[in-house]
Amino acid sequence: MTGAWRATDVLPPTERLRVLDLLNRLEVELGREAIDEGRRRAVLHGGPAEHWLRWDGELLGAYAHLAHEDVPSVEMAGGGFDDALGEILLRRHHHLRWWSRGEGIPVGRVVRTLHLMRARLPVAAAPLPEGATLRPFDFARDADAWLAQNNDAFADHPEQGAWTRAQLDERTHEAWYDPSGFLVLEVDGDLAASCWTKIHELHPERFGEIYVISVHPRHQRRGLGRLMTARGLNSLHERGVRDAILYVDADNAAALALYRSLGFSVERTDYVTHLP
Repeated sequence: MTGAWRATDVLPPTERLRVLDLLNRLEVELGREAIDEGRRRAVLHGGPAEHWLRWDGELLGAYAHLAHEDVPSVEMAGGGFDDALGEILLRRHHHLRWWSRGEGIPVGRVVRTLHLMRARLPVAAAPLPEGATLRPFDFARDADAWLAQNNDAFADHPEQGAWTRAQLDERTHEAWYDPSGFLVLEVDGDLAASCWTKIHELHPERFGEIYVISVHPRHQRRGLGRLMTARGLNSLHERGVRDAILYVDADNAAALALYRSLGFSVERTDYVTHLP
């Protein structure tokens, strides 16, 4: 018999392990991520959130994560929608944004469409421009300059903008972090662009991902986005990775054109809907 949903603001250690176990089982079953990487990190590190759990007897049957934003943002493990949970949350919060992954357009008004794209490696790489230096990121040397470069590049982006030093420090201490996969480009001493990649080591396909790529506004329209994407992808290939993914907003025509020119094609489409 399916149990009722219940919420907690803090996951005790035993429940945190049960949620992580559910996420791992779903990822094996689905062959993809079970929940957004940031939400998984909130479970792993005890970050602030509204955690919703549904127990089916002794088994954790479902989990959903609600992030307290201007409009609360919800994602269920597995990426689907649950009518009962939706009703409960709307009584609490009145308005919601709900993430659905590869499930078709769910209920609600679509406010964002995100493509997951995949490409085979390697890709053709362009030469570095004159006066440019490409090297691995060094936290002590580059943290402040990278934060300024990235946050200026993504000033209006819902996830990638407004990074803090604490967030950068946390991510560079994750088990998957490899500094050789975090490339920065200096042009005449200015940190102009970067490409940060990650390898999904535990996935059976061991694929790579463009985690964050950005070009400072002062250096845009010079081909640096293509250069850094290609260099990042080929750094993955040099570490034995054959396929890479990335996420891009469906309305970002320039980025879509760039990625398609490098061999990427859309594999899945995710949606964010506004409820009610």
